[in-house]
Amino acid sequence: MKALIAALAIRAVSASPRPSTLASLFHRPEVRRISARDLDWALAEGWKDFLETRGDVVLLAVIYPLVGFFAAAISFNVRLLPLLFPLIAGISILGPAVALGFYEIGRRREAGLEASWRHGFDGLWRRGRPGLFLLILGLVALFVAWMSVAAAIYGLTVQPDHPASAAAFVRIVFTTAEGWRLIAFGNLAGLTFAASTLLLMGVAFPMAVDTPVSATLAVMTSVAAVAKNPMEMATWGVRVAALLALGCLPMFIGLAIVLPVLGFATWKLYTRLVQR
Repeated sequence: MKALIAALAIRAVSASPRPSTLASLFHRPEVRRISARDLDWALAEGWKDFLETRGDVVLLAVIYPLVGFFAAAISFNVRLLPLLFPLIAGISILGPAVALGFYEIGRRREAGLEASWRHGFDGLWRRGRPGLFLLILGLVALFVAWMSVAAAIYGLTVQPDHPASAAAFVRIVFTTAEGWRLIAFGNLAGLTFAASTLLLMGVAFPMAVDTPVSATLAVMTSVAAVAKNPMEMATWGVRVAALLALGCLPMFIGLAIVLPVLGFATWKLYTRLVQR
């Protein structure tokens, strides 16, 4: 019996988190200052990584334009048409979670490990990643909140003139006062949600893929990175939004290239922003 108790004690000690792991869970790392040149470097490196791995990531990347195309097809139901733009804009909100596979591939390439599309979701299955799942849930909640706000704005502006066709919807949006109010308030709300995503999640997701940290610590580090580099991170957000918008044309096909490039680039930027 004593031998059994001793064996169980040894197993418990060996299974418990190491001191370094515990430290990473609760100690916020140092955040560095970056410059516009770091943004250029990250995008250039993201493009380079894509070119070197495109054969491996194409199966991972092609999923996203298919999902976008499916969402657009659903929205062309006349009653769902007003949700088309919020769905497209929502890509920028879900982007940090969508790019998880590319963060992991970038991490493996940096470490000199085998890195192919098969490893894209290894970050989710490694032990000690509850923080990553909480971040995903938080991002999904943010996306649902955005869709709810977008629907509410539509209901408060042009709902009484609910369109009978796609052409009627376009006419209402671009030729009536109600439509212009929809555009103004919708864009303002979208900007708020996009900025919130960048502030809370911009660094949090690659950090959670890189090391086992709590969701709270990952978010705190992201906020600290933005607070230390407000202009640079705002510029990064504009670049990301512009590239995602470009990737949605034509018919979301460009996302198969844009999302991997941005995923790899975000990983590279994270390595410049956070002392690991």
